[in-house]
Amino acid sequence: MWDELKLEDIGWNKAFAHEFSLLPKNQWKPARITRDNKISYGALLAGGDELEVILSGKVYHDAQTDADLPAVGDWIALDVGADGGENVIRARLPRQTCLSRKMAGKSTEEQVIAANVNVVVVVTDAGTDLSLRRMERFFAIIGRSGAKAVVLVNKSDLYPAKANKEAAAAIQSLNPQADVHITCAAKGRSLNVLKDYLKKGVSMTLVGSSGVGKSSVLNKLLGDDYQWTDEVNEVTGKGRHTTTARELIVLPKGGILIDNPGIKEVQMWTDETTLRERFTDIDQLAQQCRFHDCKHGTDTGCAIRTALTEGRLDPDRFEGYLKLDDEIEELRHNRKKRQMTIERRFKRDQHIKAKKFAARQERDEE
Repeated sequence: MWDELKLEDIGWNKAFAHEFSLLPKNQWKPARITRDNKISYGALLAGGDELEVILSGKVYHDAQTDADLPAVGDWIALDVGADGGENVIRARLPRQTCLSRKMAGKSTEEQVIAANVNVVVVVTDAGTDLSLRRMERFFAIIGRSGAKAVVLVNKSDLYPAKANKEAAAAIQSLNPQADVHITCAAKGRSLNVLKDYLKKGVSMTLVGSSGVGKSSVLNKLLGDDYQWTDEVNEVTGKGRHTTTARELIVLPKGGILIDNPGIKEVQMWTDETTLRERFTDIDQLAQQCRFHDCKHGTDTGCAIRTALTEGRLDPDRFEGYLKLDDEIEELRHNRKKRQMTIERRFKRDQHIKAKKFAARQERDEE
């Protein structure tokens, strides 16, 4: 199918080529991860060959966390097996962008959603799925990733035009740099806006809750029913999303899509700097407080409380800011505790190894 597929068609560039040139001189080939099956991966090479590949022991053991392991969208150095032998990942090239979140639950681990993406498209609607607080979280992790943020207010045929426009305006107010579009994937209306982003070598990923139409968007872009989608539920207005695993797909007319399962929660994997960038209005207000250590409660001269009282600051937005700030602080604390535990275990293991080495020396001298 892809007889003429070049590396540049799937996102290869001079920066990746430079990193690849620094690897040991051998017969390894550059390839891009298309699927992650936990045990094995799919990898796409120049010419269009997609191979089943496995991790080398070195790549696995060198990874400090699961987030350091290859993920969908990553570029790798592949040792192609001869005569039906195993195809082995020998190295992962440094990522140019990385969309990630904190794993669900109490984990302090980072979960990579998509690597080396240029555009992140958040799909939502003007109805039950719309949550400005969740959208703030999406904007925060997209901002940290380094990718362009695009939002589709999808399923516009199910809601009044006024509701769609109000939803789009509210989302735009959260991030003036984002592109916000009103679309109807089921009817193919307005999806040409996405084709403007999908140039040769440009990687795009779709994120959002289950049932907001991501599979329908993907089907329209591919030109056929690549994924089965269920009928829309008359009560909830949602269809059943059928994506069960992340997958990289090369589009026939150019561009690369990384599809994702529905994201139920967007837990933060970011830092204080990114948070401040997403909430510059609140940060600027805080700088106007009379005292630099103002707790924004009953403190005298609190500019934030004044703005809330006068209606210049949305209380829900401020509460969302405080919650994100608390999550980042908790994540920072938990990561520090985890690092201390790792260091203690490392020192313990080194001590045990030293004792065993000394014992062997004593035996040899006897």
